[in-house]
Amino acid sequence: MVYDTVITDSHVILPRGIVDKNIIIDDGKIVGFTHDLPTCDHKINGNGLISIPGPIDTHVHYGVYSSIDQAAKTESHAAAIGGITTMMRMLRLGTSFQSSLQAQLDAASKTHYVDYTIHASIFSKQQIEEMKYCVEKKITSFKIYMNLGGDVGHVYMDMPPYTSEIEAETVEVNNQIVEETVKNAASLGCPVLVHAEDYESCACGIKTAKEKNRDGLSAWSESRSPEFEAKAIRTVCKYGRDYGCTLYFVHIGSERALRQIKEEREQGTKIFVETCPHYLTLSYEKQQGYLAKVMPPIRTQKDNEAIWNALSNNTIDTVGTDHVANQLKLKLGGEDVWDALPGFPGIGTVIPILLSEGVNKNRFSLEQLIRFTSLNAAQIFGMYPKKGTLDKGSDADVTMIDLKKENKVSSDLFGGFSDYIVYEGMNLKGWPVKTIVRGHLVAENFEVVGKLGHGKFVERPVT
Repeated sequence: MVYDTVITDSHVILPRGIVDKNIIIDDGKIVGFTHDLPTCDHKINGNGLISIPGPIDTHVHYGVYSSIDQAAKTESHAAAIGGITTMMRMLRLGTSFQSSLQAQLDAASKTHYVDYTIHASIFSKQQIEEMKYCVEKKITSFKIYMNLGGDVGHVYMDMPPYTSEIEAETVEVNNQIVEETVKNAASLGCPVLVHAEDYESCACGIKTAKEKNRDGLSAWSESRSPEFEAKAIRTVCKYGRDYGCTLYFVHIGSERALRQIKEEREQGTKIFVETCPHYLTLSYEKQQGYLAKVMPPIRTQKDNEAIWNALSNNTIDTVGTDHVANQLKLKLGGEDVWDALPGFPGIGTVIPILLSEGVNKNRFSLEQLIRFTSLNAAQIFGMYPKKGTLDKGSDADVTMIDLKKENKVSSDLFGGFSDYIVYEGMNLKGWPVKTIVRGHLVAENFEVVGKLGHGKFVERPVT
């Protein structure tokens, strides 16, 4: 038999450990492992490299500052170079899903290099009622923004496809919206992703900081205290327990939030936790300027260490990027931190940061890495065993990494929409060098070699 592809001579990382065998790929699937070299159409040399299950970025914002027909091209390009094989889009629509969702799906369908899927954000009672419609479209996870309401209810929605105007909206994600979303998600068997910051507390904190003429990332952090995270976590966890809903806390970056989550888990709440690379590597004590403004804010170096420890101890489940595809002219549109746009790009740097600062510094193992970056996400969000593993029968999503490769970070490296990166000039050791999606090589040595449109929408059943 002639197989499509064989990956030779790499170290293959499975949850049960390292296997030194060739990977046989046929029809986009992993079909086996062997010490032999079967007849094949394509051979990929893995000598000196490590093969891991294709990473899944659980948290990506694109389609906001450029419409999805364009954003899919640029951001999946950056993803491919960074070793990401599946990106999970945080879709934000200010209108009805029934009137707007299909156009977004259609526009995205031919413009990705890597695979993708969607979390649907919920802002209104109408959208709560349409959650079942999303499930019918195989979108089976929902996000709530507890940080949006009152004086801080401003948000940019995803643009309609093939347009260029930014879509600004004001929303009110009050406790009633939160509770009804959690209740309905539980009835549908879907998890709810939670941005946990109490918006009333944040509005008050920002007002106080401005009155004191405070500025800088330290002021931004002070105005959105970790205590406001803890308050929101307590509120939503009660709803989670009341209705038996699984909660997934996005972008957790403070020791205080981790402590509150531990308390809620001990009360029986079904919880998964995501962190982001910037909560591992950046602090307001060291960062200058406003580029690293994000919600929730980057905190202290002590908080950085708490997040590293939680990863090492497996109390954090996933690492997503909270990647925002924006540009400097938007990011730094004002004179102080209050006018700067929150969020920044990061999809290309997550794997090298975890390799350089995590694996290569012995903070966690390669087996842990594949859990944080692929296996856990696939299991939580209904993509396993199709994604998240290199076991026989799974999609042949393989990222090949070189733990010894050193390179400096530059925004030019990834070919995304953004013209800056917060990690500019950072020297990282350990990089993805080949990205394979369903058996096809899409990126190699910082160049995209795959075909635009190869990436497909990952349909997710209710688990």
